[in-house]
Amino acid sequence: MDLAKLFITLLIIEALFISQIQVQAAPTNSNLFREYIGAQFKNVKFTDVPINPNVEFHFILSFAIDYDTSGNPSPTNGKFNIFWDSDNLSPSQVSSIKNAHPNVKVALSLGGDTVRDVPASFSPSSVDSWVSNAVSSLTRIIKQYHLDGIDVDYEHFKADPDTFAECIGKLITTLKRNKFYAYDKGTTVPQFLDYFKTQSSNYNGGKVLVSFGTDASGGLKPDKGFFKACEKLKSQQQLHGIFIWSADDSKENGFRYEKEAQGLLAGRH
Repeated sequence: MDLAKLFITLLIIEALFISQIQVQAAPTNSNLFREYIGAQFKNVKFTDVPINPNVEFHFILSFAIDYDTSGNPSPTNGKFNIFWDSDNLSPSQVSSIKNAHPNVKVALSLGGDTVRDVPASFSPSSVDSWVSNAVSSLTRIIKQYHLDGIDVDYEHFKADPDTFAECIGKLITTLKRNKFYAYDKGTTVPQFLDYFKTQSSNYNGGKVLVSFGTDASGGLKPDKGFFKACEKLKSQQQLHGIFIWSADDSKENGFRYEKEAQGLLAGRH
């Protein structure tokens, strides 16, 4: 997945952290840190990842996908199944990490890039049937795993944008009641800041989070100035949080950049 990105929360996690379901502009910096985990099956556990007690920390389980679990997966019209490393990221482990760290929340991400090397396409039969199936299947998973919210990360589509927006909007509204991104390798700090400004204007009223990938994907990497860009945004009171893809890749380097990002958000950078 090309997930070195500027991530736009849109109506996503901010809309679905169940206890406070709203999207609002943030005029000041935030200590919010989010990281995807589990998609690459590298035996990474929640407890492997360093957690700074002075940040608001969100793990994002990757991914729940509305495809079947056969060797030749096909769309299920909103019936989501778990495709993350559930052996190492189980319901009991979710409860344990949240009990050990009061500042931790855990969400799941919908969609992703591929399922068993097949593009994970958004492919509803109809709006109403997709929403009905999604609400039912996701409610089951959310309750089973004691989750706090959802993130939407579809990257392939077999439906028009209006249908996608209507399906996701109805899903969020129903759960409340009961791509945005990706930049080329070689992105510079000024380009990154320009992207941030553009996306902030596109999603006025929502929060735009900066992000990078710890894999070989594109975007602005830490060794190329990512944290310099963060410092600039922080000085302008515009650093609303940091996303990282992903803990699965970071374990081998001792979670160096997770520590640096959380230190920055906690005010010790």
